[in-house]
Amino acid sequence: MLFYIMTAYVYILYSALDDSFYTGATTIKTEKRLNRHLDEYYENKFTSKLKDWELFLEIECFSMKQALLIEKHIKRMKSKVYIANLKKHPLIIGRLKEKYSAPDS
Repeated sequence: MLFYIMTAYVYILYSALDDSFYTGATTIKTEKRLNRHLDEYYENKFTSKLKDWELFLEIECFSMKQALLIEKHIKRMKSKVYIANLKKHPLIIGRLKEKYSAPDS
């Protein structure tokens, strides 16, 4: 039996113009996703208003479910300091991945 493991990502974009972050989840490569945001692929969305988005952080997840749970957790924090600390202290990311690794998470 062959199993296909779909890698998913939580990605955080940063805009210096607006000093803001955007957090999303995807199953496509984050570079491609970033380009979609920059090319206005997602019309009328928060990211379409700014043109200077850059990839701030990428978190590789083992499933889209895990990525969505981590994305939701980060958004719930509503904190630029928390996002900065994710990059500064990778141990936090490890804890998030562990917390949301259970099948019933």
